Amino acid sequence: MTSPTKSPVWHPFTQHALYEDFPTIVRAEGAYLHTDDGRRILDAIASWWVVTHGHCHPDIVRAIQDEAAQLNQIIFAAQTHPPAEQVAERLINLAPKGLSHVFYSDSGSTSVEVALKMALGYWRNIGAPRERIVVMEHSYHGDTVGTMSVGARGVFNAPYEPLLFAVDCIPFPAAGREQDTLDALERACRAKPAAFIIEPLILGAGGMLMYSPETLKEMRRICTENDVLFIADEVMTGWGRTGTLFACEQADVSPDIVCYSKGITGGALPLAVTLCTPAIFEAHYSTDRTKTFFHSSSYTANPIACAAALANLKLWDDPQTRARIASLCAMQERALAPFRSDSRFENIRRCGTITAMDLKVGDAGYLAGIGPKLLAHFNRHDILLRPLGNTIYVMPPYCVTPQDIERIYGAIVEAAAIRP
Repeated sequence: MTSPTKSPVWHPFTQHALYEDFPTIVRAEGAYLHTDDGRRILDAIASWWVVTHGHCHPDIVRAIQDEAAQLNQIIFAAQTHPPAEQVAERLINLAPKGLSHVFYSDSGSTSVEVALKMALGYWRNIGAPRERIVVMEHSYHGDTVGTMSVGARGVFNAPYEPLLFAVDCIPFPAAGREQDTLDALERACRAKPAAFIIEPLILGAGGMLMYSPETLKEMRRICTENDVLFIADEVMTGWGRTGTLFACEQADVSPDIVCYSKGITGGALPLAVTLCTPAIFEAHYSTDRTKTFFHSSSYTANPIACAAALANLKLWDDPQTRARIASLCAMQERALAPFRSDSRFENIRRCGTITAMDLKVGDAGYLAGIGPKLLAHFNRHDILLRPLGNTIYVMPPYCVTPQDIERIYGAIVEAAAIRP
């Protein structure tokens, strides 16, 4: 099949054969995207879950402009700069207790790669090497080789199976079956794996699957008792998405390693961090250079991205920021109420500012036939929603208004009439 497209650009997670053209976004402000032909699109998924306070927040824009005029890039190996130091200090103060060191990278996937390498390096460097990683069913941690390996096997990574390493998988703790998950984790931990990695409270790309803080707390307890490193992938769940700054707060859990990205700059620039405990850093701290943590990217701790992150962190000092989170949680809960009695939808759920529901159709899952039709429907309504197959979810920037929320859910109601 020959592509008729005129553009040389290959878009991510996009089957080009299903599209004739794409909207061209020329400007963004608050919760809205503006196109070159005058459309005003409501961003109901925070542009792939990254935008927190709103597009082009003036404080973050100003910080980027100021830093770009002063320091644009340095090699971060054995050098540092003020924004990186200030962001790290603030992160340690905000993150769960016990985390002491911050390693910079540039995306959610790379922050998880860093976490996996930290875990394996820790065991090797203390003289007790371990190789296995325990993962959760339906997880998604990214699209690099290591992150695909610890994510669910299926349509996302089937062509790349020869590259992936083996893992041990426990079932998702579905409501009423949490004990099965905990028992499976207990068995897996007895084999002394290097680490257990999870998305706390909600699995994103796996279908917006939600579980309780109590289950999260129990999983942490099992890892601690069995001396297995506990990695929390908060790339999506961080920065207020679950209703608290970080999801682990709700279970009073302190991971051994945690990954943050997406909203760390308010959605303005690519940046990621991996935080770890003193024990993990100290296992790599040695005059023996073979114990060096061998990981980097050319743009590690880019000063401009760090300046954006620092401006974002300062916004979290303002009580109004957390008040907006609470307000959005309430708006989302009210918007869900009518769907709980609508027989066309099922599994109505909310975790903090995130809601999701499954449209009842013949075929379900990521490749459900209704997926492209739903996407086209929302596009016609000038609303940016990207359903996961028949799963429709809403994860807007925190600046949305009640009128915006009403418009989003009105379009979802109309979507129930679409047939596969």
